[in-house]
Amino acid sequence: MDLSIHASFLPHDGADAAVAFYRDVLGFEVRNDVGFNGMRWVTVGPVGQEGTSIVLYPPAADPGVTEAERRMVAEMMAKGTYAVILFATSDVDGVFDRLQASDAEVVQEPTDQPYGVRDCAFRDPAGNLIRIQQTGA
Repeated sequence: MDLSIHASFLPHDGADAAVAFYRDVLGFEVRNDVGFNGMRWVTVGPVGQEGTSIVLYPPAADPGVTEAERRMVAEMMAKGTYAVILFATSDVDGVFDRLQASDAEVVQEPTDQPYGVRDCAFRDPAGNLIRIQQTGA
């Protein structure tokens, strides 16, 4: 099989804050920004990796979600327990320093984990957990 990851979806509760974080702090490029009925879907991705994107979407957009489920999603996003994404870098300490200087919410400083990786964690403006893992140089 010839499969690749084309896009992952992360919820946002403020498109402008999401764009500022992913574009200005993480250095991703904005690939698409679409509005409909007062909502925005913004596609971002790492420069030079055109085949991989993150779609930042309004979780209220799904018509199959009940009002109670929308409230639950909002509560989980506020706690940072709804969505997670894992990024990789050859310099986790340098990325940590850049993110910390941007006032991003630090969850965990760079740590050597007992399962063999070095990583750190932040939250994006919507509360999504972002783990950043050290890769080989």
